[in-house]
Parts: sequence; C-alpha cells; structure tokens
Amino acid sequence: MNTVQLTAKFESALVYATRLHANQTRKISGVPYISHLLSVAALVLEAGGTEEEAIAALLHDSIEDQGGKSTREEIRQRFGETVVTIVDGCTESDTYPKPPWEERKKRYLENLRSASPSIRLVSLADKLHNARSLLADSHQYGNGIWQEFKAGKEGTIWFYQQLEQVYLATGSDFLTEEFSRVIQKLGNAS
Repeated sequence: MNTVQLTAKFESALVYATRLHANQTRKISGVPYISHLLSVAALVLEAGGTEEEAIAALLHDSIEDQGGKSTREEIRQRFGETVVTIVDGCTESDTYPKPPWEERKKRYLENLRSASPSIRLVSLADKLHNARSLLADSHQYGNGIWQEFKAGKEGTIWFYQQLEQVYLATGSDFLTEEFSRVIQKLGNAS
C-alpha cells in the first residue's frame, strides 16, 4: 500500500508544469500537453512512487521541451537535486536543435540500462502513457498517424521494443507487463 502524502511541493510542481507547457499539445490528438504529464504522475503514484518521483513525472519533459539548461537550473532550485536527477535521466536532449533521432534514442536506451529505480519508474510511466496514446490514436485515426513521427511506424515500434527489453531486464511489475501488452498491440495494429 502506498501511503505517500503529497505536499505543497507537489502542488507547486503541478502549477509550474502547467505554466511551462501551457502552449504545448500532444501530437495527433491536439490534447493539452498537461494531460500527459498528469497521466505519467498518476502512473508513478499508482506504482508506489514517492512525492519526488511524482514531481519528476510532472517535469520529465520540461528540460527537453521547455528551455534546456536554464529550466534544469530552475527545477534544481525549486524542487531539489533528486528531482532534477530523475528529470535528467528521462531527458533525451537538452540542446536545440536536437541531435539526430536514432542517436538520441540509442543514447537514451544506453543510459536507461544503468539508471536508478526512480529514473526507470518515471521513464516507464512516460513511455507506457505514450504507447497507450499511440495505440488509441491508431485506432481512432488509422495508419496515417505514423507520418507524424520522424522514424515512422517501423522506427517507433523498434524504439518501443528496445525499451521493453531494457525494462524487462531491469525488473518486472504491472507497469512493465502492461507496457509489453500495449507494445504487442501497437505492433499488430494496422
């Protein structure tokens, strides 16, 4: 049983993330981006995560998508070293323009293999929610969705299968099992 108590620090992170990502929407669906961050935080908490892990879940895309190194410093000052370390572990790139897609993905996978349990949890929750959203979008909009992705369907599925291998090699729990099920369905979706 998870008895974590969320404090004003979580509330502050929620407001900060909402403001930081205010003008961002999800690919394909156009849903406000905060919905993804809320879902990832919920998955982390439901899996027994700590308040700091849930805060990192809210902020996991902030360095990459909203300001790079200056945002990292702001997160460090507002939410502490533990949170910024988890967010860093979930960040593919903090520079613009971003390095090439395949290079970023391979580096992310390599770093994830030796990541802390906290980074693994937030990463898994993030990728599970992304995969669920992709599966829902593919059912709703069909195969055309893959044009929105640099690597198309083949590259995207490859990345998710590689993630699945890393997650399975570093532990198994209900999130990992659900990730495997969703990836299988995604690969089979026409």
